[in-house]
Amino acid sequence: MPLMKLLPKEKIGLEKKFKKVVKTPAGFDFYVAIHDFIGYIESNQPLAKTLLSSSKPNRELKIPDKYNNLKRIHQGLEDAKDKSGNDLGHARYAVLIELNRIKNKEASESNSFWKKRELFRKFTNDIYARLSDDGSKIETAAV
Repeated sequence: MPLMKLLPKEKIGLEKKFKKVVKTPAGFDFYVAIHDFIGYIESNQPLAKTLLSSSKPNRELKIPDKYNNLKRIHQGLEDAKDKSGNDLGHARYAVLIELNRIKNKEASESNSFWKKRELFRKFTNDIYARLSDDGSKIETAAV
């Protein structure tokens, strides 16, 4: 599937959300920045569809897997807002627990989301590069 051409407004919005992820130091705000980045993509279904397609470049770059990993963060923060008491299921509840530990500054290397924080930063970079029309990446050195 060829990449869709982003409209200038969409490109600016995506870049703004991406830069926030890159600039935010490791901590709960970093996961909120990822939530906002994925939320922006999810609000634009053609962007989300591009990432989930099984095109050859997506398969080679493992884009759908990376996107789904980041979507777990997004869903976890959405679940944290939901006070309905609905059963989330084990996987979503486990994500919620780990994100809450990070929020409460109880993060440790046994927390899989904390341990993978720089990997999530790289996934965000890969997703942004795939969506940007020029394929550019922005250096994501640890902050």
